Amino acid sequence: MSRRPLSTSPSPRPAKRAKLDHLTPDDFKNGVFLAPMVRSGALPTRLFALKHGATLVWGPEIIDKAILHSKREVDPATGVISYNGVSRAIFSTHPVEKPYLIYQIGSADPDLAVQAAKTVMEDVSGIDLNCGCPKPFSTHAGMGAALLTDPDLLCSILTALRREMPSHITVTAKIRLLPSQQDTLNLVERIVNTGISALTVHCRTRSMREKDKAVIERLREIVDFVEGMGKGIAVVENGDCLGWEDAKRVRAVTGAHSVMIARGAESNPSCFSSTPLKDVETTLVPAYLRLSNYLQNHWSLTKFCVNQFKGVRVDVTKADSHAMHQALSHSKGYSDVKDIMGLSSGEEEFNQILKAIEDNPPRERRMILDAGVLPSKLERNEPQVTVTPEGTQNPEPPGFGAPFQPNDLGRILTTIPGRDATTPTPGGGLSLASL
Repeated sequence: MSRRPLSTSPSPRPAKRAKLDHLTPDDFKNGVFLAPMVRSGALPTRLFALKHGATLVWGPEIIDKAILHSKREVDPATGVISYNGVSRAIFSTHPVEKPYLIYQIGSADPDLAVQAAKTVMEDVSGIDLNCGCPKPFSTHAGMGAALLTDPDLLCSILTALRREMPSHITVTAKIRLLPSQQDTLNLVERIVNTGISALTVHCRTRSMREKDKAVIERLREIVDFVEGMGKGIAVVENGDCLGWEDAKRVRAVTGAHSVMIARGAESNPSCFSSTPLKDVETTLVPAYLRLSNYLQNHWSLTKFCVNQFKGVRVDVTKADSHAMHQALSHSKGYSDVKDIMGLSSGEEEFNQILKAIEDNPPRERRMILDAGVLPSKLERNEPQVTVTPEGTQNPEPPGFGAPFQPNDLGRILTTIPGRDATTPTPGGGLSLASL
């Protein structure tokens, strides 16, 4: 597939959007967020999530060294900003999502974390430290959930990020529960005192996997504890939330300030709407393919994401759905799915997203619950009945061969060509790596 020549200069065609202030701790309250998901959290998915009501979106976890070895380039036709690795984009974004975008770092080194954050800080609104990924590709290097057992290192990374990042860039963390509730509270206290703007708690322990129900009932004590610290920090629940309406149940049970959705969004990025799309085979898949093609999203990522889509079927039959997935499985590129994409253009899809974001700014879409929905502290002492939807799963990043991992990730980092420790983006005439 041919590529348009790219530019290292800012996009000549910035997307129209209302002027917004920078994120504050309050922006992490009363929201429903897209969780960081390797592969599934691609740019097209984030844009569809914003179109359908996500308040903020997290990008997929990117390991610090990976982004430091990348080349930042801008597509002058679409405005897409790509941080390109050896064979494909490690991370892609677009200026339209910047006011709502949190970039998640995988790191076990304060200096590398700061360098990685400075590399992308012109294109994002916040930096999040992954302290919860239990997969070997993350934990073997002391990142992800391994940080939970080294709170000194974890907090030193957050402290360094907060110290070195400009004040308008928020710093947040995403953790898992520890087996002991008291140990969890002790860790949370240290994390909150690093100066973060919000804390996401995945309500599973490191040893729990996607088929294990999230223990969301443990979160209420953590929320009360953080509120008692008086720093105004939001606690975000993650685990077993299916969508906008289900987020109300989760908040009522946990007292969380906001909810983060992973698997529900992986299945249907419109789950952030109170009326999510049905018949996704006809209402979502064609539009997603058109948009992905327009944004030049790598075909393997698009194919992976589309194959995860599922939902309520009304007019689409099981046979229709099966036929579509069969066609996708045999396809090797966008040219093979023209019949599914239809006649509309990807640019039209993109413009519809721009209009939806402009007409209904995501950060203004808040889940304000009635006073009677969130129990008082006296009521919180009573036993809570918690019901987790059956069959729900939490996102687990894939193995080391995931598309977002460049081929030279294991190479020892020395100097970073084209930038120094204070340069946010590379400069000079950098050529596009073949994608």
